[in-house]
Amino acid sequence: MDYKSSLIQDGNPMENLEKQLICPICLEMFTKPVVILPCQHNLCRKCANDIFQAANPFWTNRVGSVSMSGGRFRCPSCRHEVIMDRHGVYGLQRNLLVENIIDIYKQECSSRPPQKGSHPMCKEHEDEKINIYCLTCEVPTCSMCKVFGAHQACEVAPLQSVFQGQKTELSNCISMLVAGNDRVQTIITQLEDSCRVTKENSHQVKEELSQKFDVLYAILDEKKSELLQRVTREQEEKLGFIEALIQQYREQLDKSTKLVETAIQSLDEPGGAIFLLSAKQLIKSIVEASKGCQLGKTEQGFENMDYFTLDLEHIADALRAIDFGTDEEEEEFIEEEDQEEEESTERKEEGHQ
Repeated sequence: MDYKSSLIQDGNPMENLEKQLICPICLEMFTKPVVILPCQHNLCRKCANDIFQAANPFWTNRVGSVSMSGGRFRCPSCRHEVIMDRHGVYGLQRNLLVENIIDIYKQECSSRPPQKGSHPMCKEHEDEKINIYCLTCEVPTCSMCKVFGAHQACEVAPLQSVFQGQKTELSNCISMLVAGNDRVQTIITQLEDSCRVTKENSHQVKEELSQKFDVLYAILDEKKSELLQRVTREQEEKLGFIEALIQQYREQLDKSTKLVETAIQSLDEPGGAIFLLSAKQLIKSIVEASKGCQLGKTEQGFENMDYFTLDLEHIADALRAIDFGTDEEEEEFIEEEDQEEEESTERKEEGHQ
């Protein structure tokens, strides 16, 4: 608490000093003992205890035993959370400096003569001090207003009694508000924890979902590789059979071509005896070759691979239908609502009949 800077800024040091010595709870000058919080703000011990009790309704002090349960509350000036030990408010240190300043201030005030204008005066009767409280209008006023003025028919009470009552009520309201703020802060903390847990749970679900889909991807890749290998094996078998036939037909063609060349050469032979020696066998070979090839052939549609075609539409539909089940629940809920509306309409129609 910077008393020096505050006193310099204000033209009346004593009034400013009094402001610095006001408890933020009871709005009165600190009453002894004055406790100092860890955040360096001061409170009357009674006010601090009231706040502590309001913030910790289950805090107990077992008489005759040293053991106590601790607690916490928030400073009404800066909202800093104060952690109490088992002694509660009585474990806080007293601020002897502030207590000494209060003593000096009170001595100084008691030794000074009362200043004119230090007490609020009535606006209607400038020479009369405000000394009573109008309960009907709920405003402070003076005795002349009650006797001759606007509050003649009103019910009044001594100013001091109303002052103490409202001050006590305000102090209780402050304590309730501080306790309410603590509860709100607790709710905020719980909601922040809920946000954190929600994020963690969401991350975990995403990880698990990714792992399950990775398993599906692996199964699909494995099945794809297996089917592609089967198609490749079928392709290799068919190509091997066809290429073998091609090789056989080429060999047959080479033999026929050589036979034709031999026959042509025989036709060019001028000697009849030499021609006749080979002609009969040559003619027999040509006749046999001309009867047609006895090699194998491919059946019609041999090259067709359509029997490897897959119908995956039902699997695609099943994959598209993958969900968490929320849609079905919503549809059932909507169906139930529609059914209830239809039953209600039927009952109304029967009532009109």
